[in-house]
Amino acid sequence: MDLKNVMWALIWFAAMGLSFGLILAVASKIFAIKSDPRISQVREHLPGANCGGCGYAGCDALAEAIVNGEAKPSACKVAAPEARALISAVMGQKAETSIRMRAQVMCSGTSEFARKKYIYEGAHDCIAAAKLGGGDKLCPNGCIGLGTCVSVCKFEAIKVINGVSVVDYKKCQGCGMCINACPKHIIKLIPYDSRHWVGCRSVDVGAKTRSYCDVGCISCHMCEKACEAGAIKVNDFVASIDFSKCTGCGKCVEKCPRKIIWSCDVQGEGLVIRREQLINEGEKLA
Repeated sequence: MDLKNVMWALIWFAAMGLSFGLILAVASKIFAIKSDPRISQVREHLPGANCGGCGYAGCDALAEAIVNGEAKPSACKVAAPEARALISAVMGQKAETSIRMRAQVMCSGTSEFARKKYIYEGAHDCIAAAKLGGGDKLCPNGCIGLGTCVSVCKFEAIKVINGVSVVDYKKCQGCGMCINACPKHIIKLIPYDSRHWVGCRSVDVGAKTRSYCDVGCISCHMCEKACEAGAIKVNDFVASIDFSKCTGCGKCVEKCPRKIIWSCDVQGEGLVIRREQLINEGEKLA
């Protein structure tokens, strides 16, 4: 083999590599997509959970949307108020005042109280079950209890206990993914520090609700009459609380004959235990 030819070949390959490298370097400069430095600054203050609660694919996509003016600096529901303020500062905007929210499942119809219309043996998914006559429970607004909300929660803040989904407040970040996933639309975001909530979303008249569930709201108005602050009202045959007016006095809890106005410190197994205690003590559920 001619060593001279080999050397010339190596030289030509080296020259060609250098030429192509220079061409690519120049092209990268000419055709480079300029990135706004604020995107990385905003991204630093986002939590990185990529939960999707903001409506975007993840924190990177949200950061870009905020800088492009497609989303508000406060769009991330999971970010702490301090982080939202820093994002607003990056964007040169005044920070919006916000309060921490948590998810709440507005249903008390556990297995021993909610009647069923058939035995469901399909896919373990609330959306699939809801397509079969609205699910197996007679109440059209009752929790199906198959845990679709559990599967979408990035923070493992929800579990199903005795046929009803229950939120762990300490883990809940208020992202709202469970709300979007629930086919019954019975999960709501309420202020994190709320003392009480009404565990029912039935909008039928009392007699019909009784046929569905032993603890459903019968729109008796007793809670409404007991509330001196005017924070609880009965509309469309179901009671609901205006949290901006609620003082946390607990009078509605005492007056409710169905025992479905709950205190915020009663969660998880505690909800089931309390219900069992009421039965064991012989308290009559109207």
